[in-house]
Amino acid sequence: MAFESEYKLEDVAVTRIASDKIDETFRSSTIDLISATLGAKVLSFSDEWFAETSNLLTPTPPIRQPGKMVYSGAWYDGWETRRHNPEPFDYVLIRLGVASGTVEGIEVDTAFFSGNHAPAISVEGVFSDNDEEVMGWKGGKGKWETILGIQECGPSQTFGWKLHVPTTKPYTHVRLNMYPDGGIARFRLFGHAVPVFPEDKEAIFDLAAAQNGGVAISCSDQHFGVIANLILPGRGKDMGDGWETSRSRGKDHVDWAVIRLGAKGTIQNLLVDTAFFRGNFPQKVKVEAIDWSGEGEPGALAADWVTVVEPFKCGPDKEHEVESAVKDKSFTHVKLVMIPDGGVKRIRVFGKRSV
Repeated sequence: MAFESEYKLEDVAVTRIASDKIDETFRSSTIDLISATLGAKVLSFSDEWFAETSNLLTPTPPIRQPGKMVYSGAWYDGWETRRHNPEPFDYVLIRLGVASGTVEGIEVDTAFFSGNHAPAISVEGVFSDNDEEVMGWKGGKGKWETILGIQECGPSQTFGWKLHVPTTKPYTHVRLNMYPDGGIARFRLFGHAVPVFPEDKEAIFDLAAAQNGGVAISCSDQHFGVIANLILPGRGKDMGDGWETSRSRGKDHVDWAVIRLGAKGTIQNLLVDTAFFRGNFPQKVKVEAIDWSGEGEPGALAADWVTVVEPFKCGPDKEHEVESAVKDKSFTHVKLVMIPDGGVKRIRVFGKRSV
C-alpha cells in the first residue's frame, strides 16, 4: 500500500534496484555525492535523539553492537529520531561534498533497524550558494525540488532507486525526509559532480579528482580496498580507504585501475601516494592514458593506451611525484598499473583542461 503524507511531492519515475545490484548499477559510472570522505556535511536536522545524522554519510557499511547502551538508549550506527513525531516527517539537510552534482540514483539502508526503521522516505534537492537560507526552510517547502518521491521502506534492508531520467539540473544541497520518524543507517546519492573549473585556460589542477568529476570505472581486483578511494581528497586515515588488491602468485602479474577524468586535458605531472601502505605497497607503478571516443568506457586492453609514466620503483607510505612523458596530447582516461600488486592510497593527475 502506498504511503500517504500531507506533504506533497512530484511523481518521479524510478526503477527499484535489488540490494545486490546497487553497486554494479552505480559504482562504476557515478560517485556518492554525499560521502563524508568527499567533504559532504550535515547542516541541520529535525531530531537525532537516539543516533546521530552524521552516521548517514559514513562510507563504510553499518555495524551492530547488540546490548550496547548509551544515555539515549540502545546504540545504533545510523540516524534515529524520537517516537511520535507530530510533523509530517523528520528530515536531515546535507550539503554535497562537491561544488554541485546531478543525480542518477539513491540508496537508503535500514540495516539493524527493525521495529524502529523508517516506514518511508523521500529526497529533495536545491541549488543555492546560501546555506543559511536553505537551513531556514527547515521542514517547509522552501525552494526544494523533488528528486525522489515518497518510497516505502522496511526493516533492516538496503533499498535502491534509479531515476528513469537523471536530473539535468545540478544540486548543491539535498534533504532526506523520513516519514514520520524512525531510523536509517546509511544514505547514498549517486550522480556526477558538476565542478567549477578554473577560468584560466592555463591553470593546472587535478583532472582525476572526484570533486572535479573524475570517476573510477574499472579495475582488475579490489579485494581489500576499492578503486573509488583513489580519487578522494586528502591522504585518508589508514589502509582501509585506499585501493588494495589481493596477493598475486602468477608470473608477470599486474593489477590496474581505470579512471575517467573529470575533463579532457593534457597531463603535466602526477602524484602516486602509498600513504599507510608500509609492507604492501607495489614494487613498481606505471601510468597509461587514452583519448577515448568509442562507445562506453575503454577496456584495459584497448589498443590506444599511451604510456605517460614509465614503471618506477615505489616506496612505503610516500608521495611519489612524477612528470608526464606526454604533455602535448589530450586524454580522457588514465590507467594506474601496479606491478605486480599491492596498495595505493591516491592518484593525482595534474593537467590543463582542453577547451
